[in-house]
Amino acid sequence: MQFATNPLPGMNPWLEAYWGDIHTSLTTYARDVLQAQLPSDLQARVEEYLSVYEPDEESRKLRRISPDVQIIEQPGIVKSTDVGLAVAELVADEPLRVRRRSPPQTLRYIQIVDLKANRRVVTAIEFISLANKATAAGRKQYLAKQSEFIDAEVNLVEIDLLREGTWVLAAEREIYPDRLKSPYRVCVIRAESSEEAELYSASFSAPLPTVRIPLRPTDNDVLLPLQTLVNQAYENGRYGNDLDYSTMPVPPLKADEHAWIITHLASRANDRSA
Repeated sequence: MQFATNPLPGMNPWLEAYWGDIHTSLTTYARDVLQAQLPSDLQARVEEYLSVYEPDEESRKLRRISPDVQIIEQPGIVKSTDVGLAVAELVADEPLRVRRRSPPQTLRYIQIVDLKANRRVVTAIEFISLANKATAAGRKQYLAKQSEFIDAEVNLVEIDLLREGTWVLAAEREIYPDRLKSPYRVCVIRAESSEEAELYSASFSAPLPTVRIPLRPTDNDVLLPLQTLVNQAYENGRYGNDLDYSTMPVPPLKADEHAWIITHLASRANDRSA
């Protein structure tokens, strides 16, 4: 089955495998839709930072290392021509050259800045990436930035559309009602009431929420229509030509979730062919 438009009413879990492209698209589209609603003295800007994977503390300890084979320079020793092997007959195999380490990921988030207050950051909007959730170092880095925003009395909007990874939202998992814990989630922390959190339901079986984005205390909230952004990313990325709905998305869905989606997709296909 192929669908030119997003066939699900909410988030499409098959898009999670293409999060680099989806994340960039959502960030850009969100900036644009917010820009049109902001007062003239506020601006929405896409900011960048690099995710850093720090080595574990244990790996920094001084250790004695004994390799299997050592090549040691010994000045003054005359090179021997008797190598005991027909070197001229050897032909080197060509190695496969790859990156020794994955480059740090460039992550993007949106800042709304006040032009009349020395470009003070009013609101930060984060589309959570796997780099924020998957490793201890990534979580540490994200949580530090999260605390900086809250301590600086910046409104914080966190949008988590990835099922994989550890919980990193500013609102602790324990305070979420069960119906809001999965598969996706949205959390808003307002600067003037940072001890509270505004939680939104987000799933694939119902449209993603239109989120109220706080600005300055004297401003009205602006609106971020998440479902419109996801649908736009699906269509502009031409994912209808690429996604294979006969396979299980990664990470796998729960049995009841998968059954619901398969039934829904079959219904959509039947409606289209009727």
